[in-house]
Amino acid sequence: MTADIAGTDLPARRDDDTLRALVAEAEGPLADASAEESLRWAAETFGDSLIVASNMQDAVLVDLASKAKPGVDVLFLETGYHFAETLGTRDAVAAVHGVNIVNATPEQTVAEQDASEGKDLFNRDPARCCHLRKVLPLRNTLAGYEAWVTGVRRVEAPTRANTPVVTWDDRNGLVKINPLAAWSDEDMNTYIDEHGVLVNPLVPAGYPSIGCAPCTAKPAPGDDPRSGRWAGTSKTECGLHG
Repeated sequence: MTADIAGTDLPARRDDDTLRALVAEAEGPLADASAEESLRWAAETFGDSLIVASNMQDAVLVDLASKAKPGVDVLFLETGYHFAETLGTRDAVAAVHGVNIVNATPEQTVAEQDASEGKDLFNRDPARCCHLRKVLPLRNTLAGYEAWVTGVRRVEAPTRANTPVVTWDDRNGLVKINPLAAWSDEDMNTYIDEHGVLVNPLVPAGYPSIGCAPCTAKPAPGDDPRSGRWAGTSKTECGLHG
């Protein structure tokens, strides 16, 4: 199912010191843990105060997380600029996995942003566009949760090479779990094949890294998979993970 706000009836949130202590206890034991082990820990430790983020490039993380915690909240940044294929994947993931899709939306519609910031802000100032349509909605949605799970992997980019499995997220003020941190592209493809996981149709069409439609292009053969994101600019991250 889908929702336009964060999951309802969230448990009372524990204080930051308590949550930081949980991170300190888990950092060592989970450093080399499997994705399944780290997600079981997350489900047992945070329960309904856990949310899983997905860009709907594929459903690997959702498949794993929904096995650890059926019906888990899944955060989707509904920027207003997504490919139709991405929105279709989101809806299919909700139907197949029975998770609660939490659509995190910006304060302004695309039309309202065009009126206040000027048309096509993504062309003139992609960092500000990402801040308004991704970073702030993410922060607002995460506010009631104790922990979030991401699909960040070390092989994706140099900026992600040292990604830990569990850490304290200073930017958003909660625990951050990266169960796929050590996974290679081959690991991802093997899991997809063995478990019949849903994949965004754009991936086999030549888009190995998918974001908003205006800022996503096919990378040239042999180029870094993320080179199609914000092509022609120095921007490499949307600001969610660094």
